[in-house]
Amino acid sequence: MFPFESVITIERAHKNPVYLQIAIAISKAIRNGILKPGAALPGSREMAQKLGLHRKTVLAAYDELIAQDYIKAIPRKGIYVSEQLPLLKPKKWNSERMHNAYGYRLEIPGEHRVQPTVQEDHTAILKLIIDDGYPDVRLSPIDTLLKSYRFILTKKNNIEQSKEDNARGSIRLREQLKLLLSETRGINIGKENILITHGAQMSIYIAAHLLTFKNTQVIAGDPGYATANKVFTDMGATVISVPVDKYGLDIDAIAHICTQQTIHFVYVIPHHHYPTTVTLSTERRMRLLELSKYYNFVIIEDDYDYDYHYDSAPYLPLASANHEGRVIYIGSFSKILAPSIRIGFMIAPGNFINQAANFRKSIDVGGDMFMQDALASLIQEGELKRYITKAKKAYHLRRDHLYDLITKKTSPYVSLSLPGGGMAMWVQLDKKIPVRQLHEMLLRNGIKIKVINEEWNAFRFGFASLNQTEIEEVIDTIEMAIPKIIS
Repeated sequence: MFPFESVITIERAHKNPVYLQIAIAISKAIRNGILKPGAALPGSREMAQKLGLHRKTVLAAYDELIAQDYIKAIPRKGIYVSEQLPLLKPKKWNSERMHNAYGYRLEIPGEHRVQPTVQEDHTAILKLIIDDGYPDVRLSPIDTLLKSYRFILTKKNNIEQSKEDNARGSIRLREQLKLLLSETRGINIGKENILITHGAQMSIYIAAHLLTFKNTQVIAGDPGYATANKVFTDMGATVISVPVDKYGLDIDAIAHICTQQTIHFVYVIPHHHYPTTVTLSTERRMRLLELSKYYNFVIIEDDYDYDYHYDSAPYLPLASANHEGRVIYIGSFSKILAPSIRIGFMIAPGNFINQAANFRKSIDVGGDMFMQDALASLIQEGELKRYITKAKKAYHLRRDHLYDLITKKTSPYVSLSLPGGGMAMWVQLDKKIPVRQLHEMLLRNGIKIKVINEEWNAFRFGFASLNQTEIEEVIDTIEMAIPKIIS
């Protein structure tokens, strides 16, 4: 029998619960090719005995792995690694190889459709805004953050340090982020692998600039994040669209494209794809990583709202696997705290971060070091974790409440799937209800849909920033508007 005791290490003092530590360890073994598709796992009793744990803990870990499609339970037979996953060869992480992985593509070179946006109507008196999926600032620990900010301002030593070269971001924040990413996402890096930016968009811009040269070809999902696609095309790259279905990017389509032409990088949002909110399946994640190795392309992984997942623990990022430096990982605190907190980050090999920091100096001398250090305090003192726990509970309730109301009051004219996480729903309308007409009617009632997509006759309903009473008001207004539009 496979020596699971050597793969699964339990740390009682770790902030992650024991069942999640087991699930993460087994999923890593699968993704790294140590456990092969079809391999048998011990039953819950046997595994509990091996690890010296209660059976319920192992059952919870297995339930988590089943929810994420890593394993499957076959009645009267046992538990097995999913055979839908690609066969991988185990490889050791090599930091030198990672460090040099981008060496072949670091020369710095000297229309996809833009997401349709609604026109401002300055005559309307707005009561509520259906945004694109933002946190509720009423829940955010902004007061605590600003208190830390003011305290840091009083320290002369901090003021002197702020005058130093800070193109990579606050050392203190990078140190805290290193610990946070290891604990929550299984990404083990050093502070030299981190660049602090003004948000995910800035990270995308810098990464695209460094990766784009003559005849660069990029793959992105359709429907997708048009703002990122515009960055790529503005840089001179050609964006090749592949379909997005309920399992995320169509990896078969990517594989076919790679046999026909050279692909330089793939832009992917594996958690809660924009705009449709679907999650990239485990099988497709692993196949995408295999394709990146075989065809030697880079993956830009935009994980803008990783922390908000409701039905199971979030899948580990692509960046947590043995990708040999081919994944550039992007995240943002703006989606955690508030849109006005313009702090994001990029994770990549050290030489790529060096060039990213050098390029950043040409467009921005650096971020607000005081705010970055204040955020570091929020992380270090556990305040950020407490806030995310509280916010996640609130957003979970709001998601369920919105889904119930839409299903009850607007069916059959509205279709949507319950997203596993994130802060928005992708709402598609019956063709009898043009999304622009719905927007205009809601606007006359003081409710604005921030962004619509006329091509798909759909819009994103950001539920996190609205409380349950506000959600009810919006749905009641939509319910009243539908008969008027149809008639």
